[in-house]
Amino acid sequence: MEVYKVGGSVRDLLLGIPSKDNDYVVVGATSEEMLALGYLPVGKDFPVFLHPKTKEEYALARKEFKRGYGYKGFAFDVSNISLEDDLLRRDLTINAMAIDSQGKLIDPYHGQEDLKNKILRHVSPFFKEDPLRVLRVARFAAKLKFTVHEETLQLMSLIAKEGELQHLTAERVLLELTKALQTETPSLFFEILKNCNALEIVFPEIDRLIGVSQNPKYHPEGDAYKHTLLVLDSACRLSEQLSVRFASLVHDFGKALTPKAELPHHRLHDVRGISVVQLFCRRLKICNEWETLALKVVEFHLLAHHILELKAKNVVSLLISLNAIRNPQMLQNFILCCQADDLGKLRDRGDRAYLPASFLSLALEEIRLLNIAPLIKQYKGALLGEKIREARIQSIRQMKKIFLSPRGEEILRHKHQLLYSKTR
Repeated sequence: MEVYKVGGSVRDLLLGIPSKDNDYVVVGATSEEMLALGYLPVGKDFPVFLHPKTKEEYALARKEFKRGYGYKGFAFDVSNISLEDDLLRRDLTINAMAIDSQGKLIDPYHGQEDLKNKILRHVSPFFKEDPLRVLRVARFAAKLKFTVHEETLQLMSLIAKEGELQHLTAERVLLELTKALQTETPSLFFEILKNCNALEIVFPEIDRLIGVSQNPKYHPEGDAYKHTLLVLDSACRLSEQLSVRFASLVHDFGKALTPKAELPHHRLHDVRGISVVQLFCRRLKICNEWETLALKVVEFHLLAHHILELKAKNVVSLLISLNAIRNPQMLQNFILCCQADDLGKLRDRGDRAYLPASFLSLALEEIRLLNIAPLIKQYKGALLGEKIREARIQSIRQMKKIFLSPRGEEILRHKHQLLYSKTR
């Protein structure tokens, strides 16, 4: 019985980056022997066990045989399998390396060389038997910023052509999407999927944005697809929150529904996008936190861009629609998405800041620091609600005048600081 560290932990060790999990392959053992040593089985039909103390995964060396569709359609053989045979079944050469108990690197498929050259290359033709590998390779390209080898890209295209991707479960697609959104440049994930004709199958809502023209006055970067990827990468620079990154990804889905006669304008894409995003979230089983923010961004991001042109009553209505008074974090996340949208337009801004961000933040503070105690004493029921609304509108109207004046933002922040100190 010999134990080898394998997979991503070996790759990350050679790259000099921390690895969360260690995986091991066991050569020369049986399931009965693993159980006798106290290892805990992961499943009935899968030769993987958890170490009794560390809970790390130890898998018996195995060969896999395609028996059906999807990533679950495999049978296993664990009898007399060598380490090289086990590594042969893996997806990429950079993931097909092992380290023995003495610390010696075992690299039969030249993964170390591909690491050095920043290439993602499949280990063998068996690569195409697992459709999930298409998403994994795209995700590795985004994470490591490596180039996908041409022959590997061809195999990925073949998987897409043969219809294997349709058998991926929503849970697996969402997991890979989540991991892609955790990278610095998730745009690479979607670009790789596009290049192997998988994007239209797995994420058709994004694929439909390709070639959708935009007004070059506001969008010199090109079509709605290019804009979306720029916004997504901008969101990643602004925030580590996945809800912000997801909302930025889906914010312009409605542009794919713009009638051709109206192009390159997209006057109702916010309204049209709501149902598209709802269906997208339902299909991929997106969590409520992500979906809630995404729908707010889809519906209201245009208002945010033009917030300084709106009347005070509309500013108040927007803050209420965002539930910002009760949940200030929702507004901050919304602002980050809108700021990312602004950064996704390749036009010269000079040193201009995104003013709606400051204005909305200050407007919310203005409302939250408003003293409504006298109104509560004087009015009840619906009339009280109307009086509070009127007070908020008047407050925002005055605040806007100050904001647009010289040093207005500085004056407002000082004012809010004083009011806040009095309420403590």
